[in-house]
Amino acid sequence: MPDSESDEDSYITPFFPRYLFPGEDYALDGIAIRAQLLGLTAGLSLSAAVALYLHNSAYHLPIFIFILSVFHFLEFYITARYNTRRADIGSFLFRNGKAYNIAHTFAATEYVVEYFFVPAVATPPIYIFVAGLLLVALGQTLRSLAMIHAATSFNHHVAYRKEVDHRLVTDGVFKYFRHPSYLGFWLWGLGTQAMMGNPISFVGYMVVLWKFFHRRIEIEETYLVRFFGNRYVEYRERTRVWIPFIR
Repeated sequence: MPDSESDEDSYITPFFPRYLFPGEDYALDGIAIRAQLLGLTAGLSLSAAVALYLHNSAYHLPIFIFILSVFHFLEFYITARYNTRRADIGSFLFRNGKAYNIAHTFAATEYVVEYFFVPAVATPPIYIFVAGLLLVALGQTLRSLAMIHAATSFNHHVAYRKEVDHRLVTDGVFKYFRHPSYLGFWLWGLGTQAMMGNPISFVGYMVVLWKFFHRRIEIEETYLVRFFGNRYVEYRERTRVWIPFIR
């Protein structure tokens, strides 16, 4: 039960907080619908990929859609499981910025154009296809482990102030990688384009993601030094980002 007038205003009924209702950040209907759509998309795209593979047709694109569906589902699920307080509708990362949407749309378009006009490119050699899938698996695993190990200290946005549950994580994957979630997404992005045989998007993802993470790491580490002082400086000196040319 609410203890004050302000608490009472945040409740629609004596038992259910307003933020769980439709239109709010933690709306249960919004979470359910998004999870259901991702499940349907993943199932249909995987089925399409298998059917197209059996007919030696354009199976790379539905695999890409399946990979995207799994990525967005895991972003929410891992947040909800290990960082529950921050698990809202935005944790699905559907609104991940205009550049993100343009990049994936361009990648899908490039594949379709190449499939019809340059089929040799749209059907990469098996070793490139497998290498791409391995990069995707490695990148997704690294990012997911980073979110799990960081737990309540993980945030999809740069933290500009230190919260009570914000701690410096140096164990798990953070023992070997200073920003494993960023490295994981960088590898994931490159893997999707290698798997699809998209030379233009492969270079585009490599450059755009590098520039984004280079700038983001600079900003984020400024605040981490402010939050944790010499502890973070020492941690930074003994670890690497592992994204080329980002120290």
